[in-house]
Amino acid sequence: MPQKSKYRLKTRIPNAESIGERIAGIRKERGFTQTELAEKIGITQVLLSSYERNRLRPPYEIIISLSQALDATADELLGLKQRQTVMKKPSLKILRRLNRIEQLPASQQRVILQTIDNFLKGVEAG
Repeated sequence: MPQKSKYRLKTRIPNAESIGERIAGIRKERGFTQTELAEKIGITQVLLSSYERNRLRPPYEIIISLSQALDATADELLGLKQRQTVMKKPSLKILRRLNRIEQLPASQQRVILQTIDNFLKGVEAG
């Protein structure tokens, strides 16, 4: 667990997310698993997990690598700037599922798409 500072800094924000929570949140928004993101920046999944759970503080080199891999600014990761939700590209989780659906026979695709449509109608109604 990182040591608590003995200094009382004026920049602390009460109830703010920790850097680990911000890394995990942005990673999930972008559709990466811990393993995928760790491989992308050249570290182990265990190390990334330690950063996300605030067991270790990431050094500046890791923050730079994470910001590039996640298409986020270092300020967003550090909590200095409001996190921007990137909606330009579909989530990797969704794209993976769509690719698997496209490999199915047309009759099974229709059933899955009909199920999704019915679910979305139910959500919109309720």
